[in-house]
Amino acid sequence: MDVVTASRMAGHTFLEFFAGGGMARAGLGSAWRCLFANDIDAMKVSTYERNWGAGHIHRQDIAKLAAADLPGEVADLSWASFPCQDLSLAGVNKGLGRDGDDALTRSGTFWPFWRLMRGLIERGRGPRLIVLENVYGCLTSHQGRDFAAIAGAIAEAGYQVGALIVDAAHFVPQSRPRLFFIAVAKGLEIPAALVGDSAVGDWHPPALAEAVARLPKAIRKSWIWWRLAPPPLRNATLSDIVEPKPTGVKWHSAEETKRLLSLMTPLNLAKVAKAKASKELSVGAVYRRTRPDEHGAKVQRAEVRFDGIAGCLRTPAGGSSRQTILVVDGRSVRSRLLSPREAARLMGLSDDYLLPERYNDAYHVCGDGVCAPVVRHIAAHLLEPILAVKRKQALAAAE
Repeated sequence: MDVVTASRMAGHTFLEFFAGGGMARAGLGSAWRCLFANDIDAMKVSTYERNWGAGHIHRQDIAKLAAADLPGEVADLSWASFPCQDLSLAGVNKGLGRDGDDALTRSGTFWPFWRLMRGLIERGRGPRLIVLENVYGCLTSHQGRDFAAIAGAIAEAGYQVGALIVDAAHFVPQSRPRLFFIAVAKGLEIPAALVGDSAVGDWHPPALAEAVARLPKAIRKSWIWWRLAPPPLRNATLSDIVEPKPTGVKWHSAEETKRLLSLMTPLNLAKVAKAKASKELSVGAVYRRTRPDEHGAKVQRAEVRFDGIAGCLRTPAGGSSRQTILVVDGRSVRSRLLSPREAARLMGLSDDYLLPERYNDAYHVCGDGVCAPVVRHIAAHLLEPILAVKRKQALAAAE
């Protein structure tokens, strides 16, 4: 039995903040034991409890939590997928704010979270590993100041830190690039095979390398270029996750589908025509967006893709954020909203995962979550090998 396998059998512990429906937990898997989970949203807490049981998750504003509220056991991992609205293109780009601001924005919840981590560190209970997940836009928001603020806070706390850009499309048929900060506590040995000398491969795109290059030298001294194993070959497309008999949604009427097509530009209509001409069943993903017309006026447009991948799931703050699918079968063209179960499948959740009954609630849980197979890949190829070394050293010292 190798070290990693033995370590996983023994189990690891984790804290899960901004937990939502527990998708980080789903990705970590049964070899990990939850010590504490937190979210402020009652609906998400209820969903978490339906899937993982009561007792672990606590409904509370993270700003009102203190280190004394958390279990005394030192966690192997603290996972935080903190709110992204102020950093994403879909949000208003307010940024993180500063630690100590009187009125932090939603993404300013990072600072209350980090004060909680500092409280644990000061009490000798700092997590061995910390993973922060957020949108790609964190690299450039506020001219890179938000990225630098997060990296600086982690480094100042004595952690080594690196970051990866991982697109869920490597694992599921959904375009969902996300930024993952992965930090390691001082004194924890990192296997040499997990560290590179510089940015390399798909996990470190130019935008990430540029963001790191802008960091102050003191922060760059704590920087790690993680070497993450390549993903397995994805063998599912959007067509594979579509329900033949959808639950929670109905097919649009012929008039509604006609209206949707009328919102398309000639370029997008050409995609539909090509799908018809193929005489094969084609499933496309459609988003409604506001775009400028030839006169500069803002108009609603429908944009479709037939590459087998859905667009990025979002929370249903408005009708435009709900993704529509277009099913083309010869001359037949039908449309409807993506079903809640299809949204869950796009997040890598099994069909055993229990979703809220209301459409918007189910879509919100999925659109606000982290893709479970991405979490599993990071855990299997970075987190667990690092913790396996520590466990091996502890076992050797006990002999």
